[in-house]
Amino acid sequence: MVANPSILFPDAAGEVPAVSERLLAVNNVNLEYHTRERIVRATHNVSFDVYGGDRFVLLGPSGCGKSTLLKAVAGFIAPRSGSISLDGEPVRGPGADRIVVFQEFDQLPPWKTVLQNVMFPLRTAKKLGRAEAKERALHYLEKVGLAAFVDAYPHTLSGGMKQRVAIARALAMEPRVLLMDEPFAALDALTRRKMQEELLRLWEETRFTLLFVTHSIEEALVVGNRILLLSPHPGRVRAELNSHQYSHDSFGRIDFQRSVAHIHRLLFEETEPAQ
Repeated sequence: MVANPSILFPDAAGEVPAVSERLLAVNNVNLEYHTRERIVRATHNVSFDVYGGDRFVLLGPSGCGKSTLLKAVAGFIAPRSGSISLDGEPVRGPGADRIVVFQEFDQLPPWKTVLQNVMFPLRTAKKLGRAEAKERALHYLEKVGLAAFVDAYPHTLSGGMKQRVAIARALAMEPRVLLMDEPFAALDALTRRKMQEELLRLWEETRFTLLFVTHSIEEALVVGNRILLLSPHPGRVRAELNSHQYSHDSFGRIDFQRSVAHIHRLLFEETEPAQ
């Protein structure tokens, strides 16, 4: 195990940015799932805190339990032990205060237009009237650059455009935490970078709180301001890093490449056997 799990990359001035009030608390969470043959432990005693306005990234190799952790925060699965709380209240199930954007492109009902897809959860979960729901939906569709496609149907959109609709729909719900499970993994490299840039632009405008899952070290450094590293199966906390100083302009820099190499070493060094 890493001797000191709290490792920070300070900015150029040697400072670590201040954080706001704690919003989400995950304490010693153990998660498991069942197969026909056995019970599989997904995570082991994982703990972390997310603060208001954070861009918090769960980073680790496939099978380390990061997506399972996201589902637990969303309330889709319950921990075997440990606790998850939002605003000091235990998470006991799904809620409109935590909205998930998945990587699959088929998360939009195909019989609804772009505008109807964004309005629907506002009408049903938020209980907004039609006029208010439409106004808010149009606002966020404009934010993601889809104001000209409000009457289009999902099958006419590219993969990146579908993801923008999903992001607009999630942000329109104004959740306490936006949960994103490898949302750009299935996109080509150019579209993936564009979506990362758009996500960061939206964050600069609205400062929502983000919990983001990825297995890409470069994406984690660019998208996140804080990164939790999880070991290979079962997922354990290897380190927590601060990465607020990086952007897409950092890719060619020596310090960025050193950080990538450092994270890779932390992720794949020997772990202790599960207890």
